[in-house]
Amino acid sequence: MTFLRRPWSRVTDTTTCALLNLAQWRHRHQATTRENLGAYLDACALLDRHAFYSSPPLEPTEESDTMLAWPTPHPSGLDHNDRAAAWLQLCPRGYAAPTVLILHALMSVDDTGYRRLAAKFNALGWNAALLYLPFHYARRPRGYLNGELAITADLIRNGEGLRQAVSELRQLMSWLRARGCREFGLYGTSYGAWAGALLASLEDDISFIALLQPITDTEHAIWQSPAGATIRHLLRRNGIDAAMTNRHAHLTCPLHTRPATPPDRIVLGVGAYDRIAPPDRVEALARAWNGTRLIISPQGHFGYVAARDMFAAVREIIA
Repeated sequence: MTFLRRPWSRVTDTTTCALLNLAQWRHRHQATTRENLGAYLDACALLDRHAFYSSPPLEPTEESDTMLAWPTPHPSGLDHNDRAAAWLQLCPRGYAAPTVLILHALMSVDDTGYRRLAAKFNALGWNAALLYLPFHYARRPRGYLNGELAITADLIRNGEGLRQAVSELRQLMSWLRARGCREFGLYGTSYGAWAGALLASLEDDISFIALLQPITDTEHAIWQSPAGATIRHLLRRNGIDAAMTNRHAHLTCPLHTRPATPPDRIVLGVGAYDRIAPPDRVEALARAWNGTRLIISPQGHFGYVAARDMFAAVREIIA
């Protein structure tokens, strides 16, 4: 049935992009104005990535061996979203074991697959921690779909949401270090892989990085991806162009980053027919990161072949 993968991938990606654009159209009245975006970009121009993704020590409001919650360091003003949360799945060694940070995809509605992935890492002697990314799971404001508010034509909210994700991951790593963890890994998918790529340039004790279908080029995501059709229509209507949005790329585009992790311990995965995180953009990131390993699987942006191939590659690294 291999010959069906390309047309099936095209149908799946096209349908999902249509649904994403429909969801974004719901928020057309919240599209960033040129004036507000200009002021935001002026403020961000004064910051480097370490300052933008600042991470003061977290102060837990809920703490156990399976769940951790704390106030986000960069509040959005939406109560549900401003409560950072992560679930933990420890192996028998407890906190002294290395920990893989699992970063879920945009609009993920079920963590069953991630819990199974965590169990696979537990069997290899690794703890697992899944951060609920902004506007997802318990952080979803009432009246909205899971992750619906994470990516819209409100570019300021998009940027601040990504800022929350990376800063909270840094906080979580510090909290785990204080409990004896001395080694971390990253396993991210799509939106989560985007956040993971940015995190990797800020922390130096990440021993492996596995990014599956990462959003590597923010300008492509806004101005060329089929998933961003509604967003760019609304931005152009407000007088916003690529020259303007590119001013934020030094903070949010993985192509502008360099991880401390050695290239032979980094794996990037992409679907051969992916139109959201297309192979040429992920290949560009592999080159920018000094020739990291790239796995191209026969699927689009959505599917399970790439995830299977990715875990096999990760197992080789950490075995």
